[in-house]
Amino acid sequence: MTEQKVAFVTGSGAPRVGNAIARRLAAMGFRIALHANSSLEHAEQTAAELRGQGVETKIVSGSLEEAERAETLVDEVTAAMGRIDVLVNSAAIWYPTRLEEVTAAEVRRYLEINALSTFMAARAAGLRMVEQPEGGVIVNIGDWAVARPYLDHAAYFPSKGAVEAITRSLAVELAERNRSVRVNCVRPGPVLLAEDMPEEKRQAVEQSTLLKRVGTPEHIAHAVQFLVENDFVTGVSLPVDGGRTIYANDALQTTHRTG
Repeated sequence: MTEQKVAFVTGSGAPRVGNAIARRLAAMGFRIALHANSSLEHAEQTAAELRGQGVETKIVSGSLEEAERAETLVDEVTAAMGRIDVLVNSAAIWYPTRLEEVTAAEVRRYLEINALSTFMAARAAGLRMVEQPEGGVIVNIGDWAVARPYLDHAAYFPSKGAVEAITRSLAVELAERNRSVRVNCVRPGPVLLAEDMPEEKRQAVEQSTLLKRVGTPEHIAHAVQFLVENDFVTGVSLPVDGGRTIYANDALQTTHRTG
């Protein structure tokens, strides 16, 4: 009997996108490795729930402030669970900073956690997948707004832009070593709004999408499922954003003319 496959999701402790992805992969039949840094209590709760459903679940922890830690996390997962078949790089930081206040140290921190840790984890997992006859799948989490950046996040966007380049590069590198290893990226749009967001701003966010609504973490998890299951897709960056990337909600939008 083939050993049950393993999925490792970074940044999956807190009840956010990574956690929804881990739960979706568990429902697909994977054994699950959760990762948390400051959200260990939430990770333990999720692990208990998954174990209650009969899902073998492991928790690994650690800050990605030093990107090499991402590689050791992959090593810990594979040592404990014997293999790795899916890696989802969901861990990231994000907060506003006015351009005038951005420092080189802040940009480096973003690059270390959001980009370099993604690369290190993906390389480590990918090279292990190369050794597996069945290969494996890596899904990186990017950001729709790399295509249309908004204000006060100039320090953040370079790190997420790098994720797309990492995705394409490693898709080529790893497929050359094993044609069954694929690497893709999901670019979420507005899918998880702050609970304390004012209603006026919430409505503005909804109106900013082509579908006139915000999404949910489950929409991102479903996209990850597609990329895991469809074995003829690699090297892509898939927006899951309600049309936000292509839609400009401004005065240039015109109504249908008659006559």
